[in-house]
Amino acid sequence: MKLDILAFGAHPDDVELGCAGTILKEISLGKKVGIVDLTRGELGTRGSAAIRDEEANAAAKILGVSVRENLEMRDGFFVNDEKHQLEIIKMIRKYQPEIVLCNAIDDRHIDHGKGSKLVSDACFLSGLMKIETELDGKQQNAWRPKVVYHYIQWKNIEPDFVVDISGFTEKKIEAILAYRSQFYDPDSTEPESPITSKNFFESLNYRSRDLGRLSGLDYAEGFTVERCLAVNSLGDLI
Repeated sequence: MKLDILAFGAHPDDVELGCAGTILKEISLGKKVGIVDLTRGELGTRGSAAIRDEEANAAAKILGVSVRENLEMRDGFFVNDEKHQLEIIKMIRKYQPEIVLCNAIDDRHIDHGKGSKLVSDACFLSGLMKIETELDGKQQNAWRPKVVYHYIQWKNIEPDFVVDISGFTEKKIEAILAYRSQFYDPDSTEPESPITSKNFFESLNYRSRDLGRLSGLDYAEGFTVERCLAVNSLGDLI
């Protein structure tokens, strides 16, 4: 399956929190989008890996993505080495995306920065013909995405550009709430964590509104880039 956009997340829910509005918008424009989770989030304070699997599948249906896979790397302990890079390369060559979205370049959770660099490095290596990979008994062709964009997570990283997600915020929140075990629930008896607070949940809305305010939009999601962006003309700018 050839995808236009492939979004990677270190944990199930990273993609929803960071760029669900953008994914919803791109799908509405006819783009094919897929998600690859690196881990099952088994070290999360609340819930379990099995619960997260169910929640990720439910969120994928809400978003309307074409495919969602989980590489089952070790939550908290995966590293940026050849073994893990090859797993990512196989996904890139399988789906041949033009655009890759991945974790924030620096964040509170150590897996986010690690996942960011791992995916970025694999995107480059995936374009090298002399790196041979095989999937389902077939040799894969080299493929390098045109661009890699990093969504913003816990830390308030200054974006290099924003995407207008006005009209898609309610659906984004619906996809995030599919992870019922992970976020604010006044009736939960499980331990608290930074993402289970009411303040964190409310921040999802006010961050997108603030990025929108700064950009002359109602709501926006921010991204950082690895190389200079180009536009066809000044008229392309909002």
